[in-house]
Order: sequence, then C-alpha cells, then structure tokens
Amino acid sequence: MKFSIVIPNWNGEELLKKNLPAVLKTGADEVIVVDDGSTDGSGEFLRDIEKNKKSKSLNLYSSIPLKVIFNKKNLGFAASVNKGVKAAKGEIVVLLNNDVVPEEKFLKPLEEDFKDPKVFAVSLGEPQWSWAKGKWIRGFIEHEPGEKTKAPHISFWASGGSGAFRKEIWEKLGGMDELYHPFYWEDVDLSYRAWKRGYKVIWDPRSVVYHKHEGTISRFSKKYVNLIAERNRLLFIWKNITSPKMILEHKFWLIKKLLINPGYWQPFLMALVKFPFVLKKKLKEYREEKVKDEIIFSQFD
Repeated sequence: MKFSIVIPNWNGEELLKKNLPAVLKTGADEVIVVDDGSTDGSGEFLRDIEKNKKSKSLNLYSSIPLKVIFNKKNLGFAASVNKGVKAAKGEIVVLLNNDVVPEEKFLKPLEEDFKDPKVFAVSLGEPQWSWAKGKWIRGFIEHEPGEKTKAPHISFWASGGSGAFRKEIWEKLGGMDELYHPFYWEDVDLSYRAWKRGYKVIWDPRSVVYHKHEGTISRFSKKYVNLIAERNRLLFIWKNITSPKMILEHKFWLIKKLLINPGYWQPFLMALVKFPFVLKKKLKEYREEKVKDEIIFSQFD
C-alpha cells in the first residue's frame, strides 16, 4: 500500500520550515506540496528543496520524493487539494495542512484501516479532537466531537486538514467540491457523499498528528470565517439532503430563522446566489445515492 502526502500551502513559508522536516521522516512514498499563489518566500523555499532534494538550512536529508505544484494565482483550498490528489501516485492520499506535524509512525495504523475496501477515508488522531458526530436538529446539521475511544470509530467526516483518503473512490466522487470556495465544509461534503454511496468514514486515534491551527484561516477575521461557514452549511444542505421529510423541516426552520434573525439574511443571500450550481449537483445526488439521509444520521445518535 503506497501513501502520498499532499500539503496545500498559501504564504506558509515559516510553517513549512517548521513542519516539513517531520513530514519527510514519516516513510511516505511521496510528498506533494501545492503552493496556492503564495506571495511570501514559500515559492523560493520550495523550489530550492525540490531542486536540491535537500536543504542544509533545515538539516534535512530525505529520500522521500518531493514534488511541488505551483498555482499561478490563488485558487482556494479545494482546487489546490484536488490538484495535489490528481498528481499523487499512492493508493492512499493523506491531506495535511501546513500547520500539522505528524508522528513518525502515523501511517502504520492506516495500513490496517484501509484493508477494509469499504473504508473511503480516515480522520487522523489529533489529540484535542475525536470522531465527528453529525446531528440533524431543527432542519439544520449540527456537529460535535464524539466521546473518545482507544479503537477506531466511525466518523461523520474525515478532516481535510488531517485525513487520509482512498484515491480510487476520491476520483469516483469527483474530489472536493469547489462550490465551497474559499474554505470550510468541503471535507464534510466529500465524506457525506461517500456515506451516501455506501462507503465508510472512520477516525483513528492511533494515527497521531498535532494540528497547531496556525494556518491560512487564522489570517481571516472571525466574522468573515463564520459568515463563510454558515453560507457553506446552507449549500451543503441544499445540495446533499434528499430526504423529503428533512427538506421540509429545513424549509420550515430556515424561514423561521430568517424571520427571527435579520442578520441571517446575509449568509442566506450569499448561498442563494450559488443555487443554480447547487441544483445540478443535487440531481446527481438523487441519481447516485444508495443510503438514505436518515440512516446516515441514525448511526451517530
């Protein structure tokens, strides 16, 4: 079983200098960094490492092949990750944000997890988190961490910042949906589409990584991040929920939310602009679903 590690990067020169050495000690079959139009020193730093296959300034000497993909302009998280996965040669693609540091043997448990052909993705074991519990409450999706276990556990989604994905199924699903540009809910969307087609997503606490949360999103204001997150939650529901009962519930509670909270009109209108694109994608979900929405959510009750 071959593993490719894909790292999206945007203006993360210092993070790469701190964290890339640990990634290159993991025994992966290749590491791919996708630079998303950085304007700091990331490009020069990455070109130097790619060209010399080593960096004396980092005291880094690795036999793991390193490939760098440069976006001419900033394309956003989903587009950059999709590029990296497309270029990957491994059967399993591990996505790591540039602020994630993996333990040296973190790939070992994944070999066992992916022996099950139904497993599409594995969310890695960030010590501060656990498996994701998805809930349908008053017409909206809510989520929270589940109770920690020592063994792997099913998860509502696998993190796009620290998760492993089976490339063959990724390609069947079409990868991350760039509808959610610039960030948030892409990994939830991808995982949910896998669940609906009969695959599984799990969390494995044995595959340990440390996520320092110093990356791209921390550079945006909290207000903007929350706005995008709420817009994308609406897009997710409109695109993926096919249950007639759940759709009616969502409409009822959405109208109520808009009447009670005038501020909610902003994310609603931002999502509404994208509705023509959502509709086409939703038709595909109707055609290809094998597992009903209610069954998926019932697993996390």
